[in-house]
Amino acid sequence: MFSGGSYDDVARWLLNFVISHAKREHPRIEVVLDARRAREGRSYGVRLSLDGRLTPTVELDYSDVAANRGALAWCAALARRTREQARALLVADPSHVQAG
Repeated sequence: MFSGGSYDDVARWLLNFVISHAKREHPRIEVVLDARRAREGRSYGVRLSLDGRLTPTVELDYSDVAANRGALAWCAALARRTREQARALLVADPSHVQAG
């Protein structure tokens, strides 16, 4: 149902998806999506940011994201990976860990 789409459509979906899962760990985590010309039509680079700290870039192939964004297992794996990266940012600075 959600598979396929133009490069820009898939980029918007990816950004919203990653934001929704990163912010479940901490509301101040931001998502940096690299879809500039060097990547256009081929890939995306995704990083999480908190207080100037950045996670390593996760490289995602456009065709892979487009083909799998409707696949529950693929989305669950990306959500898990995003939340793990978000928690790693928080561990680096425990003052951001939320209670409860």
